[in-house]
This record gives sequence, C-alpha cells and structure tokens, in this order.
Amino acid sequence: MSDQEPVRYEISEGVATVTIDRPERKNALSVEAMNGLTEAWARAEADAAVRAIILTSTDCGVFCAGLDLKQAAEIRARDGVDILTLMRDPMQTAMRKVTKPIVAAMTGSLMAGGMMLALKSDLRVGLSGSRAGITEVKMGRGTPWSVPMLWMLPQPLMMELVLTGETMPIERLAAHGFLNYLEPTPDAVRARALQLARAIVEGAPLSVKAAKATVLAAMDLGYERGAIEGDRLHVEVYASRDAIEGPRAFAEKRKPNWQGR
Repeated sequence: MSDQEPVRYEISEGVATVTIDRPERKNALSVEAMNGLTEAWARAEADAAVRAIILTSTDCGVFCAGLDLKQAAEIRARDGVDILTLMRDPMQTAMRKVTKPIVAAMTGSLMAGGMMLALKSDLRVGLSGSRAGITEVKMGRGTPWSVPMLWMLPQPLMMELVLTGETMPIERLAAHGFLNYLEPTPDAVRARALQLARAIVEGAPLSVKAAKATVLAAMDLGYERGAIEGDRLHVEVYASRDAIEGPRAFAEKRKPNWQGR
C-alpha cells in the first residue's frame, strides 16, 4: 500500500473490484483514498466491460473507519482548511450515479464514512460479530449523506445512530434488512459478494441498468412519479435485441447471448 495509491482497482470477468488498501489506518478515508474512489467509479462507469462492482477493503478487522481524522488535523494545522475541501467528491455522490450495481463486501466493522460507503452501495454483505455506527456527533462532524437511510431503516433506529454516535452489532442492522447477507469470515464475505456480482453479470445489461435506475428514481420521486419514470427507463429495454434474445434462449434451452442493445 502507498498513501499515494490507497485504492486498488482490478477487473475480472465483468466484475471490477475496488479495494481500500490502508489497513495500518483501519482503512480510513484520506484525501488520496477518497479521490481514488472517485476515480474508480468514473473508470468503472466508462468501461463497457464492467457489469458489476465490488467495494471492499484490506483485512484489518475494520471495513472502513471513516474519515482519516489524523490527516484532517494535520491539514487544518498546516493549511487552515477542512480536509473535505481537498476531496473532489467528499460525500461520494458519484456512487449513486454509477449505473452498474455496487456490492459492498464489508469484511469488518464500519463507522462514519464507512457507513456512508455502505449505504450508497446497492447490495451489502457484512461480517458477523462486527459493529457499525454513525459516529460523527462524537467528532464534531456531520452526516448530510445519511438521508437515504430513511428508506433503508426504521426512523427510530436511524435517529439512534445519528444522535448518539454509538456503534451497534451489525446483526441489529441486518435484522431490519440493511444487509443482504451476513457471513462468518472475511473470505466468506468476499465470496458472497462475488456470487452476487456474478449473478448480476449474468443478467441482461439493459435490464440491470434500468432496474437499478428505477429503484433509485422511486426513492427520489415517490410512487406515482417514480412509476412513470420507471416506464421511461424501461423503454430501451423492451425495444432491445436482448428482449428478443432472452425468450428465444429460454425456448431453446441455452444461455442467452446478451449484447447490451
């Protein structure tokens, strides 16, 4: 790992794996790491060969500890500015604009910015026995990125997270549907995430893209307008060659040959 290259990017069989590689700092989000993530989303989005993305980190017991507070203090003392001003996308808003599904493989505990990365992913696999929390109130920081959690968790539980700053067993979040799976070991977490990503890759590209966009649109617009937008997003799907290839392959008892058009 290098502080200049704290994010690794690899592609295999349609799946891009983005790895935060700062185990000695509990995979905390430095300026370089945050900018590296921003670059990774742009790279994956621009690559037609990428059909799904796995976000994970190097094993150290912590998936992501959030903002690198030590670097934040150093930057404030040296330059007199907040660390977020040096990040191109400090709230990782670009994650939500990526059309390829993102699977978070959380091989340890997560808090603050780690929770931000988790909730902006589309699917989540966690490690049994780990903990999770939104700890910003204990550090004088903020949580504007937490709004989507209103669609993912009961309001009282979300209020407990953002108001107390305490961590809680990840099993408690899983019980409310925040995670797709809990696995017993980091290797099992990664294996499950890869299984999900490969299942996504097997699907028709335009159908997967429209499905993700429709769910996010409904969150933004509500049911009535969201349903209208969902219809619009699927026009391309129903008019595609893949819409013909799918039923044909089923009838011929073979694997579909998706073209993404």
